Amino acid sequence: MATTMQCDIVSAEKSIFTGAVEMVVAAGSLGDLGISYGHAPLLTALIPGPVRLILEGGEEEVFYVSGGFLEVQKDVVTLLTDTAMRAEDVDESAALKAVEDAEKAMSNQNSEFDYGTAAAQLAEAAAQLRALKQMKK
Repeated sequence: MATTMQCDIVSAEKSIFTGAVEMVVAAGSLGDLGISYGHAPLLTALIPGPVRLILEGGEEEVFYVSGGFLEVQKDVVTLLTDTAMRAEDVDESAALKAVEDAEKAMSNQNSEFDYGTAAAQLAEAAAQLRALKQMKK
């Protein structure tokens, strides 16, 4: 009996991953999701953060997604996102600098300050750092 399912991670630019997986763990808008073979059909929003794939044989891969949607159909999981990358491709120093810059901007508010933009930049950089942390585990 099959215990794997097809998984596709697709960004606006290209397909990032296609292959057989035993499990997908992603950050949904209502909390973390664990999808394994036989999961009920589902469509949910994703928030920026890590996506962990348990490949056939137990090997693990971690990706960063900027948000988007996750769809589960019979034996197929599809993640559609604006930006996706393998966690090892995330630039840790750039993410740390983005966190620092966003925190600085939020503390030094002036008349041209856009809190929403700064908060979004902070959330995205923090999500990239979470993906790196998961990859290193």
